[in-house]
Amino acid sequence: MNKLNVALIFGGKSGEHEVSLSSAASIYENINKDKYNVFTIGITKEGTWLYYDGNAENIKNGKWVELANKNVEINLVPMGNKEVGLLFEDGSIQKIDVLFPVLHGPYGEDGTIQGLFEISQIPYVGCGVLASSTGMDKLICKTIYSEIGLPQVNYCSTNRWTFRQNQEEELNEIESKLNYPIFVKPANLGSSVGISKVTNREELLSGINEALIYDSRIVLEQGIDAREIEVAVLGNDEVKASIAGEIKPAKDFYDYEDKYINGASTYDIPAKISEADMEKIRTMAIKAFKSLDGKGLSRVDFFIDKYSGEIFINEINTLPGFTNISMYPKMWEATGLEYSNLIDKLIELALDTKK
Repeated sequence: MNKLNVALIFGGKSGEHEVSLSSAASIYENINKDKYNVFTIGITKEGTWLYYDGNAENIKNGKWVELANKNVEINLVPMGNKEVGLLFEDGSIQKIDVLFPVLHGPYGEDGTIQGLFEISQIPYVGCGVLASSTGMDKLICKTIYSEIGLPQVNYCSTNRWTFRQNQEEELNEIESKLNYPIFVKPANLGSSVGISKVTNREELLSGINEALIYDSRIVLEQGIDAREIEVAVLGNDEVKASIAGEIKPAKDFYDYEDKYINGASTYDIPAKISEADMEKIRTMAIKAFKSLDGKGLSRVDFFIDKYSGEIFINEINTLPGFTNISMYPKMWEATGLEYSNLIDKLIELALDTKK
């Protein structure tokens, strides 16, 4: 059987660049190289695309930039007689069968690079342009979830221009709608980058200014004392949900450092919740995924109020982390789908979208 040529694409210009490197290194180590020829393509923080033919460790530690073969041309745009693929110095062209993006945050999972993949006409892993762009935008997602009846905590929003024009008015408006503690989040970012939990007006101002570094639009959510539950979904038309897991943050909430650096938080897979709540959460996760026309994969996050037991959808991540401590592969492994088989399934789903 001929091997498929898979291009693993990582890095990118977003604040989640380092997360992407860790995810890509993990996938590279676990992908079945008896089935696939793997070509690794990195995007620097400045946006330069480079072909790197090396090991996972140098992807993870960032040395791939200096070790990249800068004479290989990466062409994903059909132009005249120029073929799509990797163009090597000797004039040979390496065709790519499947693109496997492991790009988190803006320019990677927000629909922008998915648009390029559509132009290339090469099948790619994960959600398409629509699901990626809407899934990345917390405000748009909240509107959609409200429309389809998925419960959410109370929230409001502001933006850079309005906040800087009317700072006191905006702070007053937020405090009239929400009680402390409040979570402040950039509308378009993931991996808990730029998120803060605030307990007074001074912290609210600081949290908004921090979030505005990453985005011009801000989501403010009512903080509740809640359990953090996550579930992985997989599929195109037929969508399945893994068993749910519960994150037990080492801090006030599951932040960037805890997710990708120190791994101090603990987790339960499966989550210690009732069978009824488990099925309800899995059903809600599939509903959320389908409402965005999701394809391939996503991780959907929920809250369970510790006092009332109410379940709220938090957000969807259309390109979740794939590091060795990431919940997405761990939840599927606990459901019976091993890491390398999960990669196989994602590639299969990518190919299926082009049939």
